[in-house]
Amino acid sequence: MILVINAGSSSLKYQLIDMKKESVLAKGLCERIGLTGNISHKTDKGVTEYETPFPTHMEAFQELVKLLTTGDLAVISSMEEISAVGHRVVQGAELYNSSVLVSDDVLSALETCSELAPLHNPANIMAIRACMEVFDPSVPQVAVFDTAFHQSIPKHAYLYSLPYELYEKYKIRRYGFHGTSHRYVSDRLAQLMDCPLSKMKVVTCHLGNGSSITAIDGGKSVDTSMGFTPLAGITMGTRCGSIDPSVVTYLMEKEGLTPKQMDDLMNKKSGYAGVSGVSSDQRDLMQAAGEGNKRAKLALDIQQYQLRKYIGSYAAAMGGLDAVVFTGGIGENSPETREAACKGLEFMGITLDRAANAACRGVEALITAPGSKVQTWVIPTNEELLIARDTKEVAGL
Repeated sequence: MILVINAGSSSLKYQLIDMKKESVLAKGLCERIGLTGNISHKTDKGVTEYETPFPTHMEAFQELVKLLTTGDLAVISSMEEISAVGHRVVQGAELYNSSVLVSDDVLSALETCSELAPLHNPANIMAIRACMEVFDPSVPQVAVFDTAFHQSIPKHAYLYSLPYELYEKYKIRRYGFHGTSHRYVSDRLAQLMDCPLSKMKVVTCHLGNGSSITAIDGGKSVDTSMGFTPLAGITMGTRCGSIDPSVVTYLMEKEGLTPKQMDDLMNKKSGYAGVSGVSSDQRDLMQAAGEGNKRAKLALDIQQYQLRKYIGSYAAAMGGLDAVVFTGGIGENSPETREAACKGLEFMGITLDRAANAACRGVEALITAPGSKVQTWVIPTNEELLIARDTKEVAGL
């Protein structure tokens, strides 16, 4: 069995996976770490949720250990039944292009990457250290990086046209994120199409409150919409996506904003929420747009236009396209978004089966119309399973 840990700055998600069947035995979420604390825990036996103090990630981890091993919802008798722990780590910078066994040297390297992901890497490190204190040192801990899949992007695609010495000094470049999700759905696509990924050109669209689009040529990421941070790319729930950099300095001067205030404006007050004035949740926008709210409709129009533009540009960059995949909360559950994203791309060979698309919510499905040269799929992502698979392989289990 493998325990998968996904730690945020104030949260800790987990899944316990039986790798013999690749089945989830238990999963849960510890929230409000550092504040009041809340945990939800689910198994086949039932669900429990309650408040309990989590001063740090250590207390959160100790609580999930208790739930896994004791009480009515226990699924194992002791933590000794767990063979390894896989950790989602957001930023591995240029140091890692694959998952690795955690060591003191790796932890030190992750510390150096924290400046590039100040909200995520410190939390990832805290979770790893908490696990190392609870588990026997012989239990392998594996780090699986969001950025690793995108390390295959060529230099001409990841480098920004700033003075080159700034890249050398600060490693300012496109890193990309959601790599685990893009890798999972592209691997699954190859299985579903019964075609080696090495022979395919694919665009994967991970759409949720945070969204990213990736061009995958021959199984390798060759470009992706997110950049130095997850702020870049298409408009998102509260993130503005890519904008003219001069807008930043202009607004800072006009509004008297500090760098921190400007960062908050772009990351937390923009996107769907900023344009619509309604909500950061696309479901709310669709309801408001249906009721005649023009700004809500405008926010959706911006998103859908940008999706079409990225799909088209990535097909051009790869010199062709065999398939498009939609995943993530929006990608898996919004037929309207998928249809709008593909509308007008018939000249490229993308034609949806409108009935198949409308009927698909949260399940694997081919939504391509007969005769379409480019297959279009909905594939629910499963980052936790991919982390578990990597952990099993790296740990040599």
